[in-house]
Amino acid sequence: MSSSTGPASGLPVRMPRPRQPGRHRRPEPVAAPEGAPALVLAVPGAPSTTTRGLAEEVVSIARSELPGLDARIGYVDGEEDATVTSFPEFPSLGSVLVHAAAQRAARVERARAAAEAGEAAPAAPQEGPVAVVVPLLAGPDSALMGRIRQAVVGSGAAAELTDVLGPHPLLAEALHVRLSEAGLARADRARLFTVATAADGIVLATVGGEEAVQAAGITGMLLAARLAVPVMAAALDQDGAIAATAEQLRGSGSAQLALAPYVIGPELDAGLLDAAAKEAGCSVAEPLGPYPAIGKLALSKYTTALGIAPQQPSGAPVH
Repeated sequence: MSSSTGPASGLPVRMPRPRQPGRHRRPEPVAAPEGAPALVLAVPGAPSTTTRGLAEEVVSIARSELPGLDARIGYVDGEEDATVTSFPEFPSLGSVLVHAAAQRAARVERARAAAEAGEAAPAAPQEGPVAVVVPLLAGPDSALMGRIRQAVVGSGAAAELTDVLGPHPLLAEALHVRLSEAGLARADRARLFTVATAADGIVLATVGGEEAVQAAGITGMLLAARLAVPVMAAALDQDGAIAATAEQLRGSGSAQLALAPYVIGPELDAGLLDAAAKEAGCSVAEPLGPYPAIGKLALSKYTTALGIAPQQPSGAPVH
């Protein structure tokens, strides 16, 4: 029999947590300012339901971190025939920006008309860019960035283009998780449990040529510190680079190698990753995909561009 103070079964009663005073008090969640520019995720590669699902997960993570965020998806190789009221399945980046600009102009006009009529005016859009375009790229790729920049300029919209997501400690964390999921690395060195298939050398595979390899090397150093094994970066889109790097690692004493893709996924040509792993004779982990860090870093690029949340996402501590 239950009483007014709780169940008779002896189960614990969930009580509201007291407010935390002083410096330990949890900060209030930040919301997107009303009328703030849209975050437009620029997705490279051939549009598909798979890449759309990945991009939707990334923007969902960003929205969960900043309630009220207007986040949209535009494809570098998307469809161009979009109007203000109708969109194709995979809209091009330029079409998304044109649509965002048209919507802002309509909101400005409604606010002006309401003010002239003496009516309660809807919130006018903030001054500044119509949108902030964030490339869905872990590292630099001059060819892809050139196409994204051309789409932004060609749209005629007042949009701001950010840099790529990496290098960043959160990406080293993501690589570590993907390797551990594939059984190629210990999930947590502090717990000291063994993984029989753990690699003693990592080939960090990227795309975008030599510039991308150099940038990946920074994240590679962070990953090496986490795993306590050598990590060397190489480009998937340079013939023989992955195999040559694998041989270099073997020559320095690594016997069991793993390929860690330093790519999100859509920017990668089909079959390229598996072919490189086969050529190098090593196991391969999954690409970064919609790992939570990707959404957080995309949002960080957006908020930094607008100056509305200067704090940066921090990486997990190295074990």
